[in-house]
Amino acid sequence: MASKLSPGLYVTATPIGNLGDMTDRARDVLHQADVVVCEDTRVTGRLLKHFGITATLWAYHDHNAATVRPKIVEKLRDAAVVALVSDAGTPLVSDPGYKLVRDVREAGIAINSVPGASALTAALSVADRVLFSGFLASKAGPRRRALDAIKAVDATLVFYERGSRLAALLADMTAVLGPREASVCRELTKMYEEVRHGTLETLRDNPGQETRGEFVVVVGPPAAVEEMDDNALDDLVRAALADASPSRAAALVAEQTGISRRRVYRRALALAENA
Repeated sequence: MASKLSPGLYVTATPIGNLGDMTDRARDVLHQADVVVCEDTRVTGRLLKHFGITATLWAYHDHNAATVRPKIVEKLRDAAVVALVSDAGTPLVSDPGYKLVRDVREAGIAINSVPGASALTAALSVADRVLFSGFLASKAGPRRRALDAIKAVDATLVFYERGSRLAALLADMTAVLGPREASVCRELTKMYEEVRHGTLETLRDNPGQETRGEFVVVVGPPAAVEEMDDNALDDLVRAALADASPSRAAALVAEQTGISRRRVYRRALALAENA
């Protein structure tokens, strides 16, 4: 028989699709919780029903967080056991739970982690060094600026995205990050799980027909840039200048070689002036 839980907040992971990934500890926490705080009571209600768990559910999401958060903290002050879950996976990984955890910590109340499934770890099971960026902005301008800020990071990049915005994200990644290997993972651990591999360009051109569900996009690190002396670089720039302006030629060669556009543009201007 499981031991009685001490009062506090329990940040509890739930399956991201396959209910077999529910841990025994998570089931025990949800059984004992005085309140289960969740994003959508309908989604979590179905999960609890499957495992035969009866619990009081409180909805906590972006639209009501400011109102509900103080009530949760007050419940915890009364020595309650409160479980925080997201619709799927591990709370605080791209959901509003971090503000609740911050306030609970500031109130001096115990916080416990109950680890389990996460789309992030599922997608990264074969990856090396990682930078997790979660959901990027929905508008192209801020999204491209965010990508530009991390394009030089020597690590695998991981993003969450909604199906309706996947094509736009892949287009911006191709434009900003350049030619890289990537994977688009859809509905991991669920019935319609799908993983597609390729370059950003091929994935952009063939984003897939199915846009429903949750997506994880994994992008490989930038290719190592080989040192190139000015003579070799000049040969490439001269060839590009035959059909393009210095600015366009610089852009083409920089994309082809990975050399900084500033360096290539300086060479292009010098060669154009001396032509």
